[in-house]
Amino acid sequence: MLAGDQWRVACWIIGCFLLSPVLRAEDKVVAPSAETEAKPARAVVFSMAGPLTESPRSNEFSFDIEPKRSLYSVLSRLEQARDDDQVSAVVFTFDQPAIGWAQMQELRLAIKALREAGKDVYCYLEAAGSAAYQMASEATEIVISPVGGVDLRGVLVETAYFKGLMDKIGVEADIEHCGDYKAAGEPFTQTGPSEPAREMIEWLVKDLYDQLVESLASARDKSVDQMRTIIDNGPYTADEALAAGLVDRVMHVEDFADAVRDHYEDDIVFDHHYASETGPELDFTNMFSFFKTFGQMMSKAHQEIDTGAIAVVYVEGMIVDGKSEEELFGDGGNVGGTTIRRIFNRLASDDDYEAVVVRIDSPGGSALASDIMWHSLSELAAVKPVVVSMGNVAASGGYYLAVGSSTIFAQPATITGSIGVIGGKVVTQGLWDWLGVSFHSTQQGKNADILNNKQRFTKPQRAKIREHLEAIYTTFKERVTTGRGKLLVKDIDDIAGGRVYTGRQAKNLGLVDELGGLADAIDYAANEAGLDDYEIVEFPEPKTFIDLFMQGMSGQDDSEDNGYDVKASALTGFSLKAPGVTAMLDTLKRLDPVGLRTVMRSLMRIELLANEGVLMALPGELSIR
Repeated sequence: MLAGDQWRVACWIIGCFLLSPVLRAEDKVVAPSAETEAKPARAVVFSMAGPLTESPRSNEFSFDIEPKRSLYSVLSRLEQARDDDQVSAVVFTFDQPAIGWAQMQELRLAIKALREAGKDVYCYLEAAGSAAYQMASEATEIVISPVGGVDLRGVLVETAYFKGLMDKIGVEADIEHCGDYKAAGEPFTQTGPSEPAREMIEWLVKDLYDQLVESLASARDKSVDQMRTIIDNGPYTADEALAAGLVDRVMHVEDFADAVRDHYEDDIVFDHHYASETGPELDFTNMFSFFKTFGQMMSKAHQEIDTGAIAVVYVEGMIVDGKSEEELFGDGGNVGGTTIRRIFNRLASDDDYEAVVVRIDSPGGSALASDIMWHSLSELAAVKPVVVSMGNVAASGGYYLAVGSSTIFAQPATITGSIGVIGGKVVTQGLWDWLGVSFHSTQQGKNADILNNKQRFTKPQRAKIREHLEAIYTTFKERVTTGRGKLLVKDIDDIAGGRVYTGRQAKNLGLVDELGGLADAIDYAANEAGLDDYEIVEFPEPKTFIDLFMQGMSGQDDSEDNGYDVKASALTGFSLKAPGVTAMLDTLKRLDPVGLRTVMRSLMRIELLANEGVLMALPGELSIR
């Protein structure tokens, strides 16, 4: 007899087979006819919709309705189009993209490279915020829908504060921090930023705004003062954007497509699937063929490589102890110190990989996991070239890891630094009093109750916690001074203290080496390894939907070095599946997705604080709009 889980899988397989007549009939209707003649020219179409992940989330066997796209996959396809003589133009369409500023800057450079290679680049906008418009500004031509608009009005950074909420439910945070600017605990202890935190946010916003003005002024042939005035008068309707010189034409998408065809005298075809991988062809008419394909889907395909590969390792999400966690149905997840350590150790001993690029997009997290990853990365860097590429955020624990390499790349808008430590606990006694629940404790040992969340730290306990944090903070600064050495332009105490910088500011301080993106870091690593011809292998290797599905059903831990744990939610300590909570989250996601993301990631810090005690984390969750 089949076990319960096996029976469910068997039913799924049988159901697919029984539905095969319907699928076969549909295939006969929609199957495209084979082209017998190659088109002389192509316009490659890229749809910028939703978020871009850093690490690949699914492969060709995924059943995602909208497969998650990684930044590197898009950059690779753009590079291929750049070098393809059959490609005359590249067209970008925008459908509510959720692109971070550092990712936007990298895509912007890719558009610039396309134009330098002689390609026409068109960006069709329905509506665009600051990040999307900055990306589009490098295009040969920007076209906008008649009822669209350019939401260009400057830079707004928001941080959520929870003390008022915590007061209402009788909960308080008892937190110590090292560094006047280390404000990661302030969202839970204050209703607004401290003076050092306010000063830090202001210098971040100023540099991001200056980058916005400078990049747009250069791209749209305006002076800096003119662009500042244009931004101050935003946002713009389509006609207003045309009058201000922000776009080149106003027309519906069908008319835009006709205009492109007319420009090339109808001798062009729009290619919506250029250089994209296709999934397996399922032959439902042959049961044996179907089960063969299904078997391939159930197995993990390990990429065969030749000597001379470059490994790209993604460190994406909040840093936690143990294994990385990836949601079964979502974008969220954490990066585990154990998972990354095993990958670094494997790459150190595998001669097939001659260089390593570590792509970091993380606000930090567990101090212990950060140090574990730093140590294994340092060991890896001792035997082969290792280059760090920073994404939207590589701060606190993310920066701690980065200094284990010899070379660090960042985009001008990358958020980095935050060299500092916080620690403490959330005191819940007031909540239990309100609920009418009482506790009695019996202890042996002076500090047995030091982490008891029913009471604040006593004075001796606070001194003990402070001593522990200061030791970790000293270690953090030592890691930075050892890794960066004489490149630092100031004393470490004048750079650290929890201060957060943009990538451009960090380069001026010697915290990073070069301004550039993932592609630049890969080219640099290849040059360091003396490689002219190489292939890229990404880690952790993405799991298929079937991998995640079966692991979730079985509840078995994946012991492989590069595996993910599957979690119902990245917030394992919170119940997010209750109907009322689900409805509320769905509503907030529709009304204010950026705000909800800020709140959810801030709650992850509370969970980490309860589990870890000591954090290297970015101050709050900076939401840049």
